[in-house]
Amino acid sequence: MSDEIRHKCGIGLIRLLKPLEFYQLKYGTWKYGLQKLYLLMEKQRNRGQDGAGLVSLKLKMPPGHKYFHRQRCSNESAISDVFRKVYSEFRKAERKFPHSYEDAQWAKRNLPFVAEAYLGHLRYGTFGTNSAENLHPVMRQNNWSTRNLVLAGNFNLTNVEELFKMLVDLGQYPKGYSDTVTMLEKVGHFLDKENQQLFDLYKKKGYTNTDITELIAENLNIVKILADSSKRWDGGYTIAGMMGHGDVFAFRDPWGIRPAYYYFDDEIAIVASERPAIQTALNVSSDFVKELPAGHVLIIKRNGRISIEKVLEPYEKKSCSFERIYFSRGSDKDIYRERKRLGELIVPKVLKMVDYDLENTVFSYIPNTAESAFYGMLKGVEDFMINDKIEKLKNLNGNLTEDKISEIISRRPRVEKIAIKDLKLRTFIARDKGRSGLVSHVYDITYGTIKKGTDNLVVIDDSIVRGTTLKHSIIKILDRLGPKRIVVVSSSPQIRYPDCYGIDMARLGDFIAFQAVIELLKENDKHHIINEVYKKCRAQQELPGEDIVNYVKDLYEPFTADRISDKIAELIKEPDINAEVKVVYQSIENLHEAIPNDLGDWYFTGDYPTPGGKKVVNKSFLNYIEGINSRAY
Repeated sequence: MSDEIRHKCGIGLIRLLKPLEFYQLKYGTWKYGLQKLYLLMEKQRNRGQDGAGLVSLKLKMPPGHKYFHRQRCSNESAISDVFRKVYSEFRKAERKFPHSYEDAQWAKRNLPFVAEAYLGHLRYGTFGTNSAENLHPVMRQNNWSTRNLVLAGNFNLTNVEELFKMLVDLGQYPKGYSDTVTMLEKVGHFLDKENQQLFDLYKKKGYTNTDITELIAENLNIVKILADSSKRWDGGYTIAGMMGHGDVFAFRDPWGIRPAYYYFDDEIAIVASERPAIQTALNVSSDFVKELPAGHVLIIKRNGRISIEKVLEPYEKKSCSFERIYFSRGSDKDIYRERKRLGELIVPKVLKMVDYDLENTVFSYIPNTAESAFYGMLKGVEDFMINDKIEKLKNLNGNLTEDKISEIISRRPRVEKIAIKDLKLRTFIARDKGRSGLVSHVYDITYGTIKKGTDNLVVIDDSIVRGTTLKHSIIKILDRLGPKRIVVVSSSPQIRYPDCYGIDMARLGDFIAFQAVIELLKENDKHHIINEVYKKCRAQQELPGEDIVNYVKDLYEPFTADRISDKIAELIKEPDINAEVKVVYQSIENLHEAIPNDLGDWYFTGDYPTPGGKKVVNKSFLNYIEGINSRAY
């Protein structure tokens, strides 16, 4: 509960479809596109707070003039810092050239970041160092505008080693070993190839080099470039890109694992990782913001023509359900409804856990992201109580007094604000050996809300992943209130398997559900299952991903989900805790009932949508057994 889990990235792509003078006249500023990008990035801050970057692209600039400008920062105030640096150039120009400054064309010719297209990116430093060099957008530069490429994305590829080797076999010398570099160079290679093929074609037809440059810019086949580039990509991705001559695009993986939404009208086209970000930035209804189909690309040619085209044949949609449970903004209408439904569906388990004693049960939530699920749980409890009131009134057989009626109908769930996040540990403290005494004070509690020794305390969260914050902080502070029983509720199912598609949950041994099942196997003389799974995983280590079987599932097979939950409760309760501790997890069936259109559930079921996922879980288990504390991809 409240363990910090990080997500790779968020993106924002903006293309203005009118000349800059149009926005100057209609909205009073040629900064219109830049202002919308700022809003878009701020409204996706939940997707990355360690770094941010943006690139601007000026259209139809004459030779000798710079058309790409980039700014990146790596710190917790990265968005503000990036835009502060951009705007500092504007303020200098306004002071120096007050009469020219409001002229949109003058600004475009003379100032950086005055442009028709923008690509913004947010990053959490989940892998590698968080230096500016590791931040998107990344660039591949060339003297031919049609060979210049900028990319930014929300992605993780599982088969970087294979893709890196393919680049080397092509004769390249990649400047880094990562999925970012691999993806950039892969797309760049086929962009170069497409350029060369078009050049050769038009040269044979007798066109001059200058004419050929324009013909290439008009006829670059982005679908073909991306189709050739992504043939062997295994992972979840949404990438956005710009080419120096003016084409921009956004491309989504064929499983639809990572999210992408778009909107366009006759003034602007926009792509983002979050639908509410677009709604807020442009003040448009959700009905007008569409989801980019899996395996498709949205292309905006330099002349402003917009198309959505299939690049790869889509598979069964496996968009990530955990993304919707935990990361995505709760202000999205569908996500808000889904989170509430998750809370509502878990109520029967919760009621059983408190012995249906609602008079002596207090309901709350930790942290704020669990608020939507809490409202759903509250609705479920209220519905149960309404039915219970009806039955009680019926059983009185007409012997109703005013006092009795009042007593029955006045019963309602007891709700309290139990915990408030009060302190963020600084990095130097968090790494200190004596940190555990401080961790228990990350949250403060509301004293006097619990009847000591009598009340049950139910607290709900989005998920329980590692259990460390629960054990070292949450349970301790809740126990100070003196409840008889603490029931910790997870609106998501048990997280049993690692992620490899862009969320920071890669090490199997970190998961409290995995720790619990290992303990159960040992306690029940089933240690041989661990050894058998290890041998099976070791035997298939060199197999391609598509041939690998997820034998880690066998570890969970002997035990019910409830048995594992009981063991988790034991693991998170330290000896000095007085209250009885129980843990309740969502079921897989309820997950799919609440989130029927996003079926990516590999964290919970081990059913990975791509071959690389099975390879990662196999390697992750081997790493655990062999004591290797590193990622499995």
